[in-house]
Amino acid sequence: MNFDITAVINIMGLTAVAVFAISGALDAARQRMDILGFMLIGTVTGIGGGTLRDLVLGNLPVFWIREPIWLSVCLLASAITYFVTPMLKSLSRALIWMDAVGLALFAVVGTEVTLNFGAPPLIAVCLGVITATFGGIARDVLCRSNLTLMNDELYITTALAGSSAYLVLDGLELPSSYSLIGGFCVGFCLRALAIRFKIKLPNLYK
Repeated sequence: MNFDITAVINIMGLTAVAVFAISGALDAARQRMDILGFMLIGTVTGIGGGTLRDLVLGNLPVFWIREPIWLSVCLLASAITYFVTPMLKSLSRALIWMDAVGLALFAVVGTEVTLNFGAPPLIAVCLGVITATFGGIARDVLCRSNLTLMNDELYITTALAGSSAYLVLDGLELPSSYSLIGGFCVGFCLRALAIRFKIKLPNLYK
């Protein structure tokens, strides 16, 4: 059973890294970078959140140094995106949806990793959100794009919802794989609804 849980976490984590790397590479495409630019931005986006999480936890060396497969996945996903991008009809739309999938995946994986490190639930949720959002922030800054988390639609809230849902399901003593998938579904569905219907939180300063 432990092997199954570890396998699910690794699969979801690798998928999250690949998806976020693709989102970074898509932003590099909007800036008309070369293939090395794609690989740089994609890699920073893919591993950025997890790197900050590990640094905060003191979980050193960080995950992609301990297991270089994470770095390899970023580089490969970014390079493939370089060649596939010319066939896409809308870079912006592809970027938004890749970001949504990565956001939801990283929220639950980041929370799970933090809990396994022995951190209390509140810290696990906070670092789940950081894992989900920091790579996108780094991507937007490096590409001089408008920060995605500054969009009107729900963004950080969706990561928080996914992370919290995972925590609740885990507290019900469900199998960890169910908790991970359930948390992902909550985070992704909320983000998808926010994109589709322009759902936003009230803002007193607008």
